[in-house]
Amino acid sequence: METTWNAFTSRVAELEALGGVVQLLEWDQQTMMPSGGASHRGAQLSTLTGLMHDRLADPALGGWLSELKQETDPVRIAAVRNLKRDHERATKVPTKLVAEIAEASNSGFGAWMGAREANDFAPFQASLERLVGLRKQEIACLSDGGHPYDCLLDQYDPGSTTADLEPMFARLRTELSSFIQEVGAYEGPQAVEGVWDVAGQKALSNKVIHALGFRLTDGRLDASEHPFTVGMGTGDVRLTTHLYENDLLGGLTGTIHEAGHGMYEQGLPIAHAGIGVSTAAGMGLHESQSRFWENVIGRSLPFFQWLVPLIQDQWPDDTITPEQWYGHANRVERSFIRVQADEATYNLHIIIRFELEMKILTGALQVADLPEAWNAAYADLLGITPSTPNEGVLQDVHWSNGLFGYFPSYTIGNLYAASFRFQMEEDVPDLWDKVAVGDFSPALEWLRNKVHQHGHILDAPEIFANAVGDRDPVADLMAHLRGRQGHLYRP
Repeated sequence: METTWNAFTSRVAELEALGGVVQLLEWDQQTMMPSGGASHRGAQLSTLTGLMHDRLADPALGGWLSELKQETDPVRIAAVRNLKRDHERATKVPTKLVAEIAEASNSGFGAWMGAREANDFAPFQASLERLVGLRKQEIACLSDGGHPYDCLLDQYDPGSTTADLEPMFARLRTELSSFIQEVGAYEGPQAVEGVWDVAGQKALSNKVIHALGFRLTDGRLDASEHPFTVGMGTGDVRLTTHLYENDLLGGLTGTIHEAGHGMYEQGLPIAHAGIGVSTAAGMGLHESQSRFWENVIGRSLPFFQWLVPLIQDQWPDDTITPEQWYGHANRVERSFIRVQADEATYNLHIIIRFELEMKILTGALQVADLPEAWNAAYADLLGITPSTPNEGVLQDVHWSNGLFGYFPSYTIGNLYAASFRFQMEEDVPDLWDKVAVGDFSPALEWLRNKVHQHGHILDAPEIFANAVGDRDPVADLMAHLRGRQGHLYRP
């Protein structure tokens, strides 16, 4: 048994190393790589993902997994369970298809960037059609007769199903639509306007994420078109952000969001590195960490009471008060851009994407008709119609990278984050007093103990339930919104 375990962990360590290189190449692609490197990068990513697929599909690995069924140690049981999922996917999807998807994702990103520059869907359409076709082939390999979308969800949130999400989203659609209509009857707080130089914003961003608990000695912050985070291990976590000269909070909240992802990566159990459990338990749980810091902490009044002196240190002539920033941060507006959406409308953006993805992947909607369908969905659910592709169908990077099935993770994360907030308030009675003076360690310690340290020893639903008990996350999310936006919009 021990010989088999050693062979198993050797393979896992190799896969983690290859995965880290892929992550690094993708980070470079979106931050530093010259445009001429696109074709080379596509070949590199295709080769590496092909190698990873071959090692995952190796029959010898299947034999080791079978032998290790006898393990009794909880950590080893989890390691075997996690890799078995990946092995079973790999044995069903041909290496050639995996490599094609990797190459198409690389070229798709370049096509998306070109389409964004032209503000025209046409340059991206063929690439997206190819990616959709390849994902359909993948689904055909993986499907066990259930909903086709389940095959995609399983990659990001194991255990989640379309059958689970559809009623949850229906409940959110109803409650959020009612709430948005309710607050829409009132004027609400005023927007904050001004100009803050990007260099100063970057300096402020580094101060903020350091104070929150992101270790800059084990990570860095760079610029990209679309903010993202990659982790090559707890000692190398890369954040990116997009800063806006006339929107300080728009850039800063994105930075805090990515820092939430980064602190989760830095808090994973290093003692279990190299065996497949020192990793996130699901992308919904990952998103809960970013949304907790961005929204629960980063849009609170105590946070702005701490932040305003830092803003005034950077821009001495700035006179905006914590209360003004708090009101601005919690405005409710029907808007086009998901990453800039307020908390109250955000999940409606996700519902739109979820429904469009299901239609595309089941053949109910053709890619060529996607821009029109996108605009119609926004008109129906949010009452607004995008005037350009960049405001609409081209705004997110996900589809250009073939990431179908990821969007629901954001809503799962919002739900988890709301319950984490209320349970944390019970467990840490002076939480908000600490935040007001810039002491974020109690919040981070709670998340380290309840979430981070478990890595993927347990699946996300178990980690969530152990942390908060039988709380209703939909009720918690609505209570969170009513306690902030609802309060600010009272007459």
